Amino acid sequence: MRGKQPQKPLGGYVIGGGFKGTLHNLKVDIRRNTPLYLLLIIILVFFIVLHYGPMFGLVMAFEKYAPAKGILGSKWVGLKNFKLFFTGPYFGRLIKNTIIIGLLDLIVNFPAPIIFALLLNEITFKPFKKTVQTISYMPYFISSVVAMGLVINFTKSGGFISEAVASLTGQASENLLNTLKWFRPIYILSGTWQTLGYGSIIYLAALSSVDQELYDAAKVDGAGRIRQCLHITLPGIAPMIIMMFIMRMGMVFSVGADKILLIYNPSNYEVSDVINTYIYRIGIKEMNYGLSTAVGLFNSIIGSIMLIGSNAILKKTTETSMF
Repeated sequence: MRGKQPQKPLGGYVIGGGFKGTLHNLKVDIRRNTPLYLLLIIILVFFIVLHYGPMFGLVMAFEKYAPAKGILGSKWVGLKNFKLFFTGPYFGRLIKNTIIIGLLDLIVNFPAPIIFALLLNEITFKPFKKTVQTISYMPYFISSVVAMGLVINFTKSGGFISEAVASLTGQASENLLNTLKWFRPIYILSGTWQTLGYGSIIYLAALSSVDQELYDAAKVDGAGRIRQCLHITLPGIAPMIIMMFIMRMGMVFSVGADKILLIYNPSNYEVSDVINTYIYRIGIKEMNYGLSTAVGLFNSIIGSIMLIGSNAILKKTTETSMF
């Protein structure tokens, strides 16, 4: 029989060689790029310690967890915590509010940065453009506690926003956060105010990569601003929009982790209470760690399903996906 072809070195690497060749190439690569591998180790340790390590705590979802006994010593109850959540009096309200607020946030606050980036892209006077960008970025860097404190002050009876609404509706000024019909608009628009400018950065970066010659050719053909936007700009940044949309779909059920906790109260629970606020109340206030972990696990599973599902659908329809 003819012997195996000799391996040909390529800058220290070898072509072929099976497992031994792969191991040899890895050793060569580590020697050549030692600083990069050290940085990689730091990143891996970060994710293992802070992201994957705590996942062991999911065992509490199947236990009647007692802090004194610990995770390994607590009583195993199986799916009892999940049954308590699914059959509880708040299950319907939590799912309904989470879906409504999550979808409203998606419908309003996902396209808003895209539209803002498109508008900024049309500004040719650079000093004005930079000034608008800087001002729009500022709310994102304000602490959520401070931002929601401003919202509470502006929407309370006698506040700036409450007075404006009262003058428009002809009604007396009232605390808008205590009014069921106003809570969701306030929450969504406060998110728009905070994320509009910062969220546009990635789209502005994508716009800078669109070939300018396409615009010149479109102008020669008589295309106006709107046609250029529809046929050149949007198709040029479509892959980025799809990627961000997939990521946003995975977070639809994650609303309320911080902001709603800061502005909701028993008077608006009917429209503001979502899964994450329920987890906080059950886990922190009532110290029912098993039930809160079960609800959190359920929420994470639903988010993962939405992420994977939207990725699969868009991969088939647009040929663009995250994985």
